[in-house]
Amino acid sequence: MKYVKEREKLFLRGPSVVTLGKFNGLHRGHRKLIGRVLEIGGKGYETVVCAFETPSRKLLTGAERYRLLEEMGVDTLAECAMDFKLMHMTPEEFAKQVLVRQMHVAWAVVGPDFRFGYQRKGDVACLQELGRKYGFQVEVLEKERDGDRPVSSTYIREQLNEGHMEKVNSLLGYPFSTTGEVVHGRGLGHTIGIPTANLIPPKEKLMPPNGVYATRSRFPHREYLGITNVGYKPTVGGEDFLGVETYLFDCHENLYGVQSTVAFCHFLRYERKFASLQQLKEQLLNTDVLQAKEFFAKNAMG
Repeated sequence: MKYVKEREKLFLRGPSVVTLGKFNGLHRGHRKLIGRVLEIGGKGYETVVCAFETPSRKLLTGAERYRLLEEMGVDTLAECAMDFKLMHMTPEEFAKQVLVRQMHVAWAVVGPDFRFGYQRKGDVACLQELGRKYGFQVEVLEKERDGDRPVSSTYIREQLNEGHMEKVNSLLGYPFSTTGEVVHGRGLGHTIGIPTANLIPPKEKLMPPNGVYATRSRFPHREYLGITNVGYKPTVGGEDFLGVETYLFDCHENLYGVQSTVAFCHFLRYERKFASLQQLKEQLLNTDVLQAKEFFAKNAMG
C-alpha cells in the first residue's frame, strides 16, 4: 500500500475513488465507506483513504491504521495534517487542488455528515455541486447504526471510557488492542509467582480505564489468553508512565524484546491499591484469573 504523509507530495496517477474523514478508529461506519470504495475500485480505479490528521489521542495509532487498511486491500493511504493552509482552503479550493489536481478523483464516497473546507462550510450538497463542476461523482452512504445510535468514534470513546469492551469491539468490528515490544518491568511478578509481559502503549493511543481485563495476547508464533492490568501499579509505588502488564496463562517462555498485540475482551475490575503483595496475589489468582477463564470458557461455548 502506498503511504503519503505530506499533502504536498500527494500526486496520484488516477483515476481514483476516494473516501475522506478522520478515520481514527476504522470502525464499522468507516469500513462501510471503505468497502464501497473497494467495490468501485474493482472497476479500475485507484482506491484511496484520505485521513485528516488532528493532534488528539486516537483509537488507532498511525501504524495500526496502516496495517488494517493494508489488510483490507486499499491502494493508498493519504494523511492530510490540518495545518493552517488546509484549514483555510475554501471548499472549492480543496476540491480543485486536492481532489482533482492531486488525486485525479473520479468518485468520492462520503457519509451524510461529511464537512470540508474553511470553517467546515462545505457539506455533502456542496461536494456534489463541485463534483458536477469538476467532473467527479459523489456517492453518499447512510451511517452504520447500533440500535438508535449511529456508529461513530465519539460513541466508541464513550464506551471505551466506561470499560465496556464487548460493546467497543462490536462497534469497531474488530478487537480493541495495543501493540508494543515486551520490556522489562520491575520483576515483582516473578517474586509472587505471577510473571508478566509488560508493554508501554504509544502516547497517542486512547486506552480503557485503569483496571484489570481479560485479554488475548498475540505474538508472532502463537496467542495466549491472560489478564492484563492497565495503570500505574499503585500497589508497588507507581510509575511515571502508563503500563500494560499481562499475566499469560500457561506461558513459560522468555518473551523480552518480542512484539505483542494485547486485545481487550472483557473488563474485570478497576485498579486499586492492596495492603500487601500477598493480598494482590490472592486477588489475581483467586478472583481475577478465575473470572477471566470463566469468561473465555463461556464465550468459547457461545
